[in-house]
Amino acid sequence: MTTAGDMMHRGAQWIPAHETLDRAAQLMRDLEVGALPIADAEERLCGILTDRDIVVKCVAMGHDPSRVTAGDLAEGTPRWVDSGADVSEVLQEMQGHQIRRLPVIEDKRLVGMISEADLAVHLSDEQIAAWVESVYATH
Repeated sequence: MTTAGDMMHRGAQWIPAHETLDRAAQLMRDLEVGALPIADAEERLCGILTDRDIVVKCVAMGHDPSRVTAGDLAEGTPRWVDSGADVSEVLQEMQGHQIRRLPVIEDKRLVGMISEADLAVHLSDEQIAAWVESVYATH
């Protein structure tokens, strides 16, 4: 059985909720990623920040990314999966919430992220097709 821990990209890194968006953008550049999980003061997941969020919700709105924090953009209930979750649980979480990146948690700690590229490596063509249809479907 393939688990989330088998599928994930290891080495994911949090960004503290109090960190500014300019620093978040620099960290994304340095890590070569397009998204960072946001952690609160107790290192609990409180959202995910994407490069698109920075552009659309900050820069395009005329805000200064050196004055807006990652926590300011954290919205909704963060979604995640345990490292021991099987493929069906991963797909259910991603499809059910139409998300493209999923943090993987083990013992209450971030241990990795599952992205579209990770799915492509670990899923059958049929599973990928079903995932794409559900996540990218317009409602």
